[in-house]
Amino acid sequence: MLRNRNRAGIAGRTTNQPSSQRQLRVAEELRHRLSALFTRIEFRDPELAGVRFTVSEVRATPDLKHATVFLTRLGSTEIDHLLPAVRRVAPYIRSQVSQGLRLKFVPDLHFEADHTLDYAMHITKLLRSADIARDLTPED
Repeated sequence: MLRNRNRAGIAGRTTNQPSSQRQLRVAEELRHRLSALFTRIEFRDPELAGVRFTVSEVRATPDLKHATVFLTRLGSTEIDHLLPAVRRVAPYIRSQVSQGLRLKFVPDLHFEADHTLDYAMHITKLLRSADIARDLTPED
């Protein structure tokens, strides 16, 4: 009885708890494999032809059944309109990533746009504006 409760506690982790070492290791391995895949593959989908992606982060669920992949696009900040096309080819990407991956189950890949760089550039632009710069300079 006690054994079953412990298992349920591990599997029933909330999202506020930190990731386990295994989650981090699997997520990093997926990130490396996806990055390598995106650099060498040419998609047959016309919307993805010639488009290069950067995998900025991968987050795995505690049960390792799902992974969220955050993508940015090289040379452009527009990625939202490409996500439906990436999601269409997700099963193919998953099959390519699974080759050589030593896991019992390969996580289902869920692709999301990573807007952190856009947000950082926006904050930098705000900090450089005249009104903010005036407030940040020390007065004598």
